[in-house]
Amino acid sequence: MPGPVLVEARRFGDHRGFFLETYSARDFAALGIMDGFVQDNHSLSARPGTVRGLHFQLPPRAQAKLVRVLRGSILDVAVDLRRSSPGFGRHVAVELSATNARQLYIPAGFAHGFCTLEPDTEVAYKVSEVYAPDLDRSLAWDDPDLALPWPFEAAAVQLSDKDRRAPRLRDLPDCFD
Repeated sequence: MPGPVLVEARRFGDHRGFFLETYSARDFAALGIMDGFVQDNHSLSARPGTVRGLHFQLPPRAQAKLVRVLRGSILDVAVDLRRSSPGFGRHVAVELSATNARQLYIPAGFAHGFCTLEPDTEVAYKVSEVYAPDLDRSLAWDDPDLALPWPFEAAAVQLSDKDRRAPRLRDLPDCFD
């Protein structure tokens, strides 16, 4: 699908631990990622099965994201909301963990969410636009038309009230065309 990019950082380890470079504007530009990131976010989810998302911001403050896990692991999901895209309504899902050091770049025009797979999971992500509450939106994490591969049954999932009330894709207005 055009858009999301899985980034695997080189990890350099020795007897002290490891070092890895999580962001380099030069290296990301070589991958075609030209977004300038303006804000870093960090979340802690205490319980496995916590779903955060699917979230996005409308233009003119639509956000690209670069997501990584500092502790624990997640199933990270991005859904294409660009109606003119051949990938509209399709998703990518990838496991990100502190162990594998993968990152997922998600361009503007995608809804993003994740489900924690371990207790006390910490997620950090860069965004290309500051948070704009009036442009903040959600997409139903359990929309049956999307058939997302969440690893927990709905009854076991921890959700915010906002995410519990999010509309299905078919009920969203055109957001990114």
